[in-house]
Amino acid sequence: MSNLTFHSEIKVDSVSSQFLNPRFLRCGELFFKSLILFNGLISSTSMILAPNLYLGAIPLNPRNRSYRPLSHIRVSVLKSRTCECFDLHKELIPYGKAWSWQKQIVKEKKELIERNGDCPDTLIVLQHHPVYTMGTGSSEEYLNFDVKEAPFDVYRTERGGEVTYHGPGQLVMYPIINLRNHKMDLHWYLRALEEVVIRVLSSTFSIKASQIKGLTGVWVGDQKLAAIGIKVSQWITYHGLALNVTTDLKPFNWIVPCGLRNCRVGSIKGLLEEFWSSKRCEKANMHHPDDCQLIDISYKSLIKEFSELFQLEVHQQTIQMLDF
Repeated sequence: MSNLTFHSEIKVDSVSSQFLNPRFLRCGELFFKSLILFNGLISSTSMILAPNLYLGAIPLNPRNRSYRPLSHIRVSVLKSRTCECFDLHKELIPYGKAWSWQKQIVKEKKELIERNGDCPDTLIVLQHHPVYTMGTGSSEEYLNFDVKEAPFDVYRTERGGEVTYHGPGQLVMYPIINLRNHKMDLHWYLRALEEVVIRVLSSTFSIKASQIKGLTGVWVGDQKLAAIGIKVSQWITYHGLALNVTTDLKPFNWIVPCGLRNCRVGSIKGLLEEFWSSKRCEKANMHHPDDCQLIDISYKSLIKEFSELFQLEVHQQTIQMLDF
């Protein structure tokens, strides 16, 4: 058993929200082009048959803020920087190894900066084996099990936030970037990561997500789809965000996710299946993408929206430094 953590939330007693109102659901187009890229090109023959889903971030929950792009905020000091991306989005990586890898990259970047050098930003995208992670100040009162008899490994790390779960079907993105080249503001950085996920859900799945004032993460109605927990050292970021795509949500029942009681956790797949199963869209049931396709589509969209919002030129890198 090691010590680690992810997810960042501000504790509240409850989140009073209501279910999505059916009137905000409507059947849209039944097809959209797959975002799965082959050799950097979009294959015209690769079509994913899926409905264009419209879910409103309804003003039923007064805490929900309507979607507002961060386009009015100056994102980067430099017009374009290079970002190396280690793509492991199809792989299950042990949390301990990914954590050590991040800290090694941060150490190397600090040393280079001390020598007055510059270095590209880094992005790691992967999935984890089932694991619970806790933040620096996380309380064990949010664990619904005895730590000695935990169903999965439990880690406590230096990131902010309370306990969360990582596992297969969840895309975890670790940006290791120098905020001196973007904006030296941690609140801005957290909101920017939220904005990346909001844009992914909107542009790729036509799901209207939102932020909740005073909390960290991304919500659709009363369901939380993405959690964020970060650590910043000398303006170098690590840890990051986790987006539930096809995640089995049962392990969340063993914890109080992010310290938010009565918080519902959702996934992209769950929202899509809810829509596909509706009688009004009955014909779409046979044409939805499988789990692997949903993961691929979500990954491509995450990279696209992250690179555009942070004004980074993303370059794929091969994995040689770690024997996973």
